[in-house]
Amino acid sequence: MMTTIRIACLHTAASNLAVFDGALQPAGPPPVELCHELRADLLAEAERAGGLTGAIRGATVAALDRLRAGADAVLLTCSTLGPSVEAFAGSPTPVLRVDEALAREAVRGGGRVVALCAVETTLAPTLALFRRHAAGSAAEVEARLVPRAWDAFRAGDLAGYHALVAAAADRALQEGATRVALAQASMAGAARLVRSGPAPLTSPAAGLRAAVAAAMDLAGGRTAAGRMAGG
Repeated sequence: MMTTIRIACLHTAASNLAVFDGALQPAGPPPVELCHELRADLLAEAERAGGLTGAIRGATVAALDRLRAGADAVLLTCSTLGPSVEAFAGSPTPVLRVDEALAREAVRGGGRVVALCAVETTLAPTLALFRRHAAGSAAEVEARLVPRAWDAFRAGDLAGYHALVAAAADRALQEGATRVALAQASMAGAARLVRSGPAPLTSPAAGLRAAVAAAMDLAGGRTAAGRMAGG
């Protein structure tokens, strides 16, 4: 019987540690424990390279692989590096990208979905992810870059960063978007500032729910297998 679920998170922005701690909702037994590793260098290198290169993907995979030791699930919280989790298909420890659950939820009701990004290197992987989940559905997806937002973030101006993201979300809703998704975890604080429609979907809470569910499913499967083996 699982007593505590341990989720290991790989971040590329220091401020996301508090974001994910704050997004963790008490879900009753079993309790959930988060552990964090910060690798800002991976995103910085991806920005210099203009995207996720083979070398950066390899370094990300190595970091995620190390985090699997002692964890019930691993969560990659950087959208730019998100495709790296493909290396763990079939892994005995679930390795998830934080925006996967976000994309799945965003397209569920169909309509016009706008995913907002602050970092240019996040646009392509975000659009590919949302399009994959929208395939065969009634949803139409678009990814947009929020101008000047990442400059504010890197300058430490989180209030200005969230204000720019919220303004972009308001514009998207005013232009007919059915739902807005904030594709990067660091954007989550902007959701409460949006006034033109339904609150945007954010990735930290959705990603954590998915990681906990994956860990519990795996634990349940192991328990059932053990019972069958015991006759």
